[in-house]
Amino acid sequence: MKRGRKTNEANSSSSEDTAEKESKRHKVVEKKTIVVQSPDWANLLQDIILQVFQYLPLLDRAHASQVCRSWNQVFHMPDLWRCFEFELNQPATSNLRTTHPELIKQIIKRHSNHLQYVSFKVVDSSKESAEAACDILSQLVNCSLKTLGLISTARPSFMDLPKSHFISALTVVFVNSKSLSSLKIDDTPVDDPSLKVLVANNSDTLKLLKMSSCPHVSPAGILCVADQCHGLRELALNYHLLSDELLLALSSEKHVRLEHLRIDVVSENPGQTQFHTIQKSSWDAFIKHSPKVNLVMYFFLYEEEFDPFFRYEIPVTHLYFGRSVSKDVLGRVGMTCPRLVELVVCANGLRPLDEELICIAERCKYLSAVGLGECEVSCSAFVEFVKMCGGRLSQLSIMEEVLIPDQKYSLEQIHWEVSKHLGRVWFPDMMPTW
Repeated sequence: MKRGRKTNEANSSSSEDTAEKESKRHKVVEKKTIVVQSPDWANLLQDIILQVFQYLPLLDRAHASQVCRSWNQVFHMPDLWRCFEFELNQPATSNLRTTHPELIKQIIKRHSNHLQYVSFKVVDSSKESAEAACDILSQLVNCSLKTLGLISTARPSFMDLPKSHFISALTVVFVNSKSLSSLKIDDTPVDDPSLKVLVANNSDTLKLLKMSSCPHVSPAGILCVADQCHGLRELALNYHLLSDELLLALSSEKHVRLEHLRIDVVSENPGQTQFHTIQKSSWDAFIKHSPKVNLVMYFFLYEEEFDPFFRYEIPVTHLYFGRSVSKDVLGRVGMTCPRLVELVVCANGLRPLDEELICIAERCKYLSAVGLGECEVSCSAFVEFVKMCGGRLSQLSIMEEVLIPDQKYSLEQIHWEVSKHLGRVWFPDMMPTW
């Protein structure tokens, strides 16, 4: 029996040794498997660095790229250079941010073919900064931009350049970018021939065109765009470019439904600008084709220049008066703008707008945002206006100085009454004390 027990113990010990050896062998295999997978971990690490870089400002990204060769490789990956904003000003005369010239050279040399979403922001009014933007544009011969924006935060900049120099640079982008979908070129000397080049190369892809204050473009030039760019969904232009023919072109069966149309009605010199009238039939055709369009109109006119406007129904949805507007015109707004969603009046004068506001509340059933600046309204009329509009007034910005106390309401009482009809707490805006 003792001999048998020893034999069993020996067998058991042998089995344990075998199991331990087998376990060690599996661990070695597992370690070898991990070593085999190490290249995938390296790729994963690079992807993580790329995601981190996408959230870093450019300067921090450049500093991080100096850590090691791998990080520097990530810094130059195309995904990080598809979107870029060139900020341009003259450092000698300005403390504002500017894109360093050496970085601009590097982008043109290594990443111009990666750029897709580009904007040029001229942050001073110098001709030199605008010229720098044109010089960069003219070198983007290998690009294929999807969006381009030329932004002047201080005028006139681009308008100071020789037109031929600007057009030559812009045409480089129009010719080489065959898939341009968004173009913002406000306050530039763009002209009809350059728009024809745009259409010839990007008619199938252009969806947004913003070109207010471009004096060298004619109604025929913008009509060419509407006739050929059937995918255009957003358009911003000055009123002098608006015509019956343009509205009918935007209303054709071939054209997609327009989503946003902005029109700036601007007069610099009172009495010297003649404003034409758009036919009601053209507006009717336009709104029938694009029933959900946002029609935004900014008026910067003098009082005597409003005669051609608001004489019959127009489908405007957002209406802004940047200068003083008469009681008569505001009364006509209530009668002719049934689709109105937002109304902002900068100034009116010293005659209360009681009847005009009540008329607007009665006829503009979609009105949801109102702002009144230097105007006058009696407290009773204002409460009645809010009561008629009800809770749909999501934005109501009225200076306290606009409201005139009467026998029914004082300034202390009015915020309670208005809050009750709005369904939320409301107070009039206070004039800053500084």
